[in-house]
Amino acid sequence: MSTDLPIPETRVLAIASHVVYGYVGNTMAAFVLQSLGCEVAALNTVHFSNSVPYGRLEGTTATAKDILEIYDGLKQSYLTDFDVLLSGFTPGAEAVEAVGAIGRDLKLKSLTKPGSFFWGWFNKTAFSNHYAHSTLVLDPVMGDQGELYVDENVVPAYKKLMRDADLLIPNQFELEKLTDHPITTPAALSTAISKLHTSHQIPHILVTSVTFSPSSPTLSIIGSTHRPTDRSARLFSITIPSLNCFFSGTGDMFAALLIARMREATVAAGLDKTASWVSPDHVQAVELPLAKAAEKVLASMHMVLKKTKEARDKELEGMKREDESEERRKARETKAAEVRLVRNLRDLKEPEDLFHAEPLML
Repeated sequence: MSTDLPIPETRVLAIASHVVYGYVGNTMAAFVLQSLGCEVAALNTVHFSNSVPYGRLEGTTATAKDILEIYDGLKQSYLTDFDVLLSGFTPGAEAVEAVGAIGRDLKLKSLTKPGSFFWGWFNKTAFSNHYAHSTLVLDPVMGDQGELYVDENVVPAYKKLMRDADLLIPNQFELEKLTDHPITTPAALSTAISKLHTSHQIPHILVTSVTFSPSSPTLSIIGSTHRPTDRSARLFSITIPSLNCFFSGTGDMFAALLIARMREATVAAGLDKTASWVSPDHVQAVELPLAKAAEKVLASMHMVLKKTKEARDKELEGMKREDESEERRKARETKAAEVRLVRNLRDLKEPEDLFHAEPLML
């Protein structure tokens, strides 16, 4: 295996949004995955000119029928031999159900080959407002910081799909919506994760942007892979510094990196032919492939976003214009904060050893 491509050969179907300018949705995820050696088939749920924070955008939205027709086209041409499904932003309850039908179809095909297919649900906005205020992966993409930004009918649609996912990556607010319980303490978070393991039979859970104090200079990532015998949680946490900046697309970046690094860690542990890539009971929380993958992912994220912020600050320095409209100012600042991805590929491929998982005992 080439040292330039540390990730085993992996075929990913990525169902998420697409923008012409910038890096969010599949525009971000496909680039990251391909940079690490994964083959990506991108099925776009929207096709927009740019991301929402610019204030204005133009484009089109795929219907549930559109999504299923494209997938049917892949089936007709025998092009559905995917190892991982990455599902992200999906516009509306019917479209969420369509993605669910695709995930279930792919899982059904893999029943005779344990470990051959992995479906994750990632959270597109995992770091959007906290990691710098900012998975295969089923993405709730419902809201953050106490606010929904999808229709209420999307929430029950996501709840129906949870049981089918191998990995769920909600942020703290989305976890509250999915479990119908407020999460204001570490104990409440632990209870919610345990409930998802046992009641919904979700093997892997990674909760992002966890904080119990708005003024905290750090954020936590809380994860767990259940024990196969009794589905009990194996909790770990990783603490990262916040960056005082808003970035778009970081949740998509997180999910794409996690898919690649989870695949890498799973193969290294000899679990790639094990159902849902679940480690035996004796494996401790900090030694789980999910924990090892998250350590590398967060290091890459921190390195790239720190450099992005430095470039953003330099670009905006001295550019304040008294006669500039609020709309123009917002667009200029959003453009300056676009993630500097292409110039920092080394940080994606060779992250420094910055963060380490710790067991979470409650």
